[in-house]
Amino acid sequence: MLFLKTPTVLPGFKFSLAVSAFWLSILVLLPFVMLVLSVGNMGVGEFFRTITEAQVLAALWLSLKVSFWAAATNLVFGTLIAWVIVRYDFPGKSLINAVVDLPFALPTAVTGITLATLYAPNGWIGQLFTPYNIKIAFTPIGIFIALIVVSLPFVVRTVQPVLEELQPELEEAATTMGASRLTIVRRVVLPELVPALITSFGMMFARATGEYGSVVFIAGNIPMVSQILPLVITAKLDLFDVQGASAVALFMLLISFIILSALNFAQWAVSRRMGAKI
Repeated sequence: MLFLKTPTVLPGFKFSLAVSAFWLSILVLLPFVMLVLSVGNMGVGEFFRTITEAQVLAALWLSLKVSFWAAATNLVFGTLIAWVIVRYDFPGKSLINAVVDLPFALPTAVTGITLATLYAPNGWIGQLFTPYNIKIAFTPIGIFIALIVVSLPFVVRTVQPVLEELQPELEEAATTMGASRLTIVRRVVLPELVPALITSFGMMFARATGEYGSVVFIAGNIPMVSQILPLVITAKLDLFDVQGASAVALFMLLISFIILSALNFAQWAVSRRMGAKI
């Protein structure tokens, strides 16, 4: 028997629940079921042989590693951007606020082409590093930059509402009590931001691991060097290896599910601990 979390006088709970379940089943669950069914014809042995190929494992490690560092980088600088937007008034603030959402508005292919043009050896930024024999485009560094760009809005838009609700009076009170700026950030600001930071990290990491459009042009797609997992899936499809591509996609899905579940559990544990302190 289902119970509402809070009493309500509004009718239509059962109908809304049925429509929501149907919509999620059609858009989310059904494609996953078809993916599992397409892999089911391979057999367990063939499935494990496919996902343990050296090329697949190298692409998986590169995807997870670069996605992690891109999300961690955005966690720092995205929080700083949200802090500036919320706490300060300055000329051009509306423009910066709009630029943050630009990766959401632009097609990912446009982002990828733009970054590849900028960071190519003859690009505006890439040519600055060419004399030092540093190559950005078509290397893991280029993938890292692309993932930072596409995932930045997640942390800014997740942290921004929390900062807007955080009362500056708490920081002023801590200052009058002699707390240093570092202590205020560590003991007053960060505890309030931790749940939002965990949530944004999970969203950024999930987006980065599955990103394709903005990466395909700047990655170079060199096996064992700059080939991420979505590019492996595309390469198998180009060879008409639908079952192999489905196996890699399912493997990627399982890993993403495990990571997101761990992050959700961490967020629940932090929220519960903060609730217990209150």
